[in-house]
Amino acid sequence: MPDKVQRVKGVNDILPAEVRQWQALETIIQNVMAGYAYGEIRPPIFEKTDLFARGVGEDTDIVSKEMYTFSDMGGLSLTLRPELTAGVVRSYIQNNLQQVSPVQKLWYEGPMFRQERPQKGRYRQFWQLGAEAIGSPNPEQDVEIIDLFYALLRELGIEKSVTLKINSVGDSESRAAYRSALRDYLMPQLNKLSETSRNRFESNPLRILDSKAPNDREIIKNAPKIRDCLNESSAAHYEEVLAMLDKMVIPYFQDDLLVRGLDYYTHTIFEFTSDALGAQDAICGGGRYNDLVKELGGSDVPAIGWASGIERLLLVVDAIKPLSTDPVLDLFLVVTGSDLRTETPGIIRNWRSAGLSCDADTLRRSMKAQMREANRQGARYVAILGEDEFSQGVVQLKNFESGKQTTVAIEKVAEVIIKDA
Repeated sequence: MPDKVQRVKGVNDILPAEVRQWQALETIIQNVMAGYAYGEIRPPIFEKTDLFARGVGEDTDIVSKEMYTFSDMGGLSLTLRPELTAGVVRSYIQNNLQQVSPVQKLWYEGPMFRQERPQKGRYRQFWQLGAEAIGSPNPEQDVEIIDLFYALLRELGIEKSVTLKINSVGDSESRAAYRSALRDYLMPQLNKLSETSRNRFESNPLRILDSKAPNDREIIKNAPKIRDCLNESSAAHYEEVLAMLDKMVIPYFQDDLLVRGLDYYTHTIFEFTSDALGAQDAICGGGRYNDLVKELGGSDVPAIGWASGIERLLLVVDAIKPLSTDPVLDLFLVVTGSDLRTETPGIIRNWRSAGLSCDADTLRRSMKAQMREANRQGARYVAILGEDEFSQGVVQLKNFESGKQTTVAIEKVAEVIIKDA
């Protein structure tokens, strides 16, 4: 026998039973986004490689190590999107969305691609949910985007099991002052840092704060705090954000070591974590990126957003409050007469057209086997159709929950079931 074709390492099949859970989550997402007046955007899955080099940062692990990049037939370098903020901003600029409204509030959901070591809840093709608000520089926009994700947590019933961590990286002036202070602190201990952190020392020392290496963590726990380097305007912005969160009773923890791995962040940064995931505890990360629109060729427009890994979010939901995903089949048609097989497709199509979810056996199994299949699919009703029933234009309609069975005209079946819903 030929070898079985296996899926590629690091990707995952989402099977029908799991898809129902995803669909339940997606319904909640759509309702929350509509409530906050965010419109869905669907950028392409691949973009020019240059977009991510400029938008994400060439010295980030994403761009330097993890991207799936290829050349098309014309020799153009293209990349499967490793994240979507850069793509959303590119679309905002290219489609002149600032002319539609001075503030664009957008959300997305879809697959991303990173060639990294697979881990719990993170695959090489993974799904992200995200939101971006482009156009407002003010703290109330920061708070709204944070509250948007918090609202999703509330709808899922898991907000008390999730922690909001928040910090500020300030504006370019504040970050420059902090980079200098951080380098001064780290320089005497440079040879004790991990190789990765030593490589980041010159290019992006703030990312050393995000190191998971135990020795690095020990060194950076006494590092200077970025909050102490914020200039007056950056400090005022951050204080307003915290004051608004307090008034909205959104609990948070100020994490001085919180940084974002992408180069475009400014001012407020935040992360939602859950201890239900173990060491890999982040389920949402985001912040303000006031320089990205300009960096990608647009106007000097401020923005803020977040992204959440759907697989990780569902792991938390499963651990704390699983979504109800029982399959709902209104009706299963059980046929006992072999001569009726040519009639049943038309009958069941009419019921489906009337709004019922229906199924029927196509393996020509016994009545007992068909009843087992109806039970396996969780059918609310079974319609039994034999030669005598067909000649009278009726079925024996059985309610699986109550066990009650009645004779109902074929054309009335949908009406009876819908009325009983």
